[in-house]
Amino acid sequence: MYYIVLCTDKPGAGQVRADNRPEHIEFLKAAGDSIKLGGATLADDGETPNGSFLMVEGDSLEEVKAWAAGDPFAKAGLFESVEVRPWRYVLGDGPTK
Repeated sequence: MYYIVLCTDKPGAGQVRADNRPEHIEFLKAAGDSIKLGGATLADDGETPNGSFLMVEGDSLEEVKAWAAGDPFAKAGLFESVEVRPWRYVLGDGPTK
């Protein structure tokens, strides 16, 4: 099943994001093919990162929540909130149904 992981940064935490980005990228790379899409969400200026969006494949909601909690960004206290939701592919150039 697919899951959306939507993370919102704490205000003013840009340095925490910058300091932990290399470890965050390695964490994501280690997940291999289970990550289908991912990237930073941006502030209204279209430049400043203010969160993260991931679409991942996993066996259960609990598994994906536990995985997301292990993200170096989460461990560093970057996120104000993390929401994980089951997701169903319907339209677009996404994963295979």
